[in-house]
Amino acid sequence: MSKTFQTPLRRARSRGSAHEGAGHFWAQRLTAVLSIVLTLFLVVLAIALAGRDHAAARALVANPFIATGIAATAVVFVWHMMIGMQVIIEDYVHGPLVKAGLLMANVLFSGLVLFLTLAALGKIAFGA
Repeated sequence: MSKTFQTPLRRARSRGSAHEGAGHFWAQRLTAVLSIVLTLFLVVLAIALAGRDHAAARALVANPFIATGIAATAVVFVWHMMIGMQVIIEDYVHGPLVKAGLLMANVLFSGLVLFLTLAALGKIAFGA
């Protein structure tokens, strides 16, 4: 039996966290706050779109400021979704191969959702 003079805290410091937890924590909080602001933007946009015909609605969405706001909303919402799912997968999936596969699927799914959203917005904004 080897006797060590390290405290339990000292022994624990070299194990565990990969020092990314605080970054995820703050990214999740930042995207949550931005989501609140951007949701208010979407509510105002929905009110502005109410009662407009297709051409007028398309013209409003094609406005560069509105299109940029919608794109920013999509980026923030998808980023928030991806971080949240990553935390759930890391906390509740224990098999290393399954966890790695789900983490990759999370990134691919999030990227696909963002790509399709921005492609649809681009089609509206640029009149393709």
